[in-house]
Amino acid sequence: MKKSLIALIVIALVVLLLFVGVKNSYNRMVTMDEAVSAQWAQVENVYQRRLDLIPNLVNTVKGYASHERETLEGVIEARAKATQVTVDPSKLDAASLQKFQETQGGLSSALGRLMVVMEQYPDLKANQNFRDLQAQLEGTENRIAVERGRFNESAQGFNAYIRAFPRNIYANIFGFERKAYFEADKAAAKAPEVQF
Repeated sequence: MKKSLIALIVIALVVLLLFVGVKNSYNRMVTMDEAVSAQWAQVENVYQRRLDLIPNLVNTVKGYASHERETLEGVIEARAKATQVTVDPSKLDAASLQKFQETQGGLSSALGRLMVVMEQYPDLKANQNFRDLQAQLEGTENRIAVERGRFNESAQGFNAYIRAFPRNIYANIFGFERKAYFEADKAAAKAPEVQF
């Protein structure tokens, strides 16, 4: 009787410890998953800020460079494409993040072409509204870089946590999957040529 009671207590303790371990791991995975989603929301927030600045920038440029219609339309079209691509934070896989990056890269490219065009108009560069918008856009680009870095750090912490043993077993059981990272644009690997 005493041996069976001791065995029952030992089994109950093992089950209790296992339950507490799984519960704590699960709760930590949920917390980290939510942190990644929150950081993704912040990334989207700064991208949205950039999207909101573009119509003002385009309208300011229109007054000075109305014959640069093709460039302005390219920016407007790239902005429209960028607003159509959304990523579900619960499904941050490589394919959806790649598609998001491609549309944002297209917008960055269009904005770059717009900035080159604007360099040709000294009156536009002297316009205070334009300079303010340009400074806000540059600041937003910096914010995007910072938030993308923070997102990658958050995703890396989550991915490392769910891949460690025995949490990898729990993660598979509960359906937690690795989060994708922002990657540098492949064109960024090649340094631009500067000629004088």
